[in-house]
Amino acid sequence: MCHPILGDTEMKIMFIRKKKYPSGNIGVIVAEKLGGKIKELITVGISSDSCEIERFVIQGKEWIEKEQIRRQPRLDLFGEERKTCEQEPEEVERVLSHVSNILLNGTDLILDQVFDRAGFNRVEDEIFRKLVKARLFYPASKAATVEYLKKHFDEDVNLSKIYRYLDKLSGHQHEIVQENSVRHTSNLFGGDIGVLFYDVTTLHFEVDYEDELRKSGFSKEGKHSHPQIILGLLVSLDGYPLAYCIHEGNTYEGHTMLPTINGFVKKYNLGDFIVVADSGLMNNANIAALEAEGYKYILGAKIKNESSKIKEWILQQPKMNRQMLEYDKGSGRRLLVGYTDDRAKKDAYNREKGLHRLEKSYKRGTLTKSNINRRGYNKFLTMEGNVKVSIDYGKIEDDSRWDGLKGYLTNTSIPTEDVYSAYHNLWHVERAFRIAKSKIEIRPMFHFTRRRIEAHVCICFVALKVYKELERILKTTSIGLSVDKVPALAQTVTTIQIRLPQNKETISKTMLMPRHQRIAKLFDENFRVTR
Repeated sequence: MCHPILGDTEMKIMFIRKKKYPSGNIGVIVAEKLGGKIKELITVGISSDSCEIERFVIQGKEWIEKEQIRRQPRLDLFGEERKTCEQEPEEVERVLSHVSNILLNGTDLILDQVFDRAGFNRVEDEIFRKLVKARLFYPASKAATVEYLKKHFDEDVNLSKIYRYLDKLSGHQHEIVQENSVRHTSNLFGGDIGVLFYDVTTLHFEVDYEDELRKSGFSKEGKHSHPQIILGLLVSLDGYPLAYCIHEGNTYEGHTMLPTINGFVKKYNLGDFIVVADSGLMNNANIAALEAEGYKYILGAKIKNESSKIKEWILQQPKMNRQMLEYDKGSGRRLLVGYTDDRAKKDAYNREKGLHRLEKSYKRGTLTKSNINRRGYNKFLTMEGNVKVSIDYGKIEDDSRWDGLKGYLTNTSIPTEDVYSAYHNLWHVERAFRIAKSKIEIRPMFHFTRRRIEAHVCICFVALKVYKELERILKTTSIGLSVDKVPALAQTVTTIQIRLPQNKETISKTMLMPRHQRIAKLFDENFRVTR
């Protein structure tokens, strides 16, 4: 019936008392006990309803608590803390009222640091930096880039200013870009680049006319009717870009390599290195030129074009998976011929696929001159006179004897395993071209003057270098994300700028949320130190 609650220091005990009246009602009374005597202080209420009685009990307890505070005020040990808590909303509101800008610039901040670490801050021009970063996470036309910078970063960059910059991005700045790329890559390899990989690709233009640079030629993209340029790329081991060259679209790709390598080697005073290139770039004149310059090389060999004696030797060798055989061609040249079961299966599959298409065309009577000129088809066709074209199944059988075989020509003395490994690292150049075309979107180009085309390629080259540097950083810091996934995560990183009302300064704070912890290292102060 009673609910005692401790009272003051004189041991007065206040409690709730329920008193039953003759009428059947229950009275809820606050009483206190002092010296063995009970004194009623207040009747909270009288009722016969159980719910109402319980409500009176609660009210009585509240009355007791207030009376205790009145009689003996409690010491508020947390008054300052409570006061601070009460002021917090007001303070936050005051701070937020001075926010001057909110930027979704996580990706931008990361690329800024990588750009500097790769050394390209030597090009002291903010437009150059902005154009390189835009190629990486928003590749588009220059006009679309201007809109993007305005929308996301509140940066006004005049389109005409960009075009004027492209017109001047040549000569000195271009030299800085190439030199910096070589220096940075050399540092990664302890000062010795060692192996140079060279390859070319073609970049077409959606126009119908040619000029001094854009000319029609053999297109690796299958755009033979479109004017194009040839882009040569020199990379190191692991695919770090070193240098590039641009040539007229009708230039034979084999003629682009030696001038590029010569200029590169002499400019940067390279000593001991090996040139690695695909068989498509090679002919006897190129090989002789490399040897005349004293260069060491590893080249893809066109073994079907070798002398009858060498071809007979190749075909007489037993085919064992992953076996590499060597033939001494004299004058320091070594011909290495390797065989793999996987390559044999691929060669057979491709031949059967091409043959199937030929046979369908032949049965329909649509085997025409276009088939003769198409790569992969013409070697199986025979022309009789000027009109009749037929499939030569004897050639198909002869071709099958070469399934699985691949040749390598070198004038080095390194082990055969190292020759094989070095040549098959050419995929780094192929991957660099894929990144440039798919991620950086070096094409299509919306420029028509030579200067602007060269400037566009230069910007894409630097973007490729920054891409590779970020890829390297992600690997060495064990972040465990691909280059393509980092921008997707970083684009939700926000920087808040607050304008101080009194001294007019602006404070910036980059906000990293729990979901950003995987890339938090990329925003660390230690990461921001240019090395």
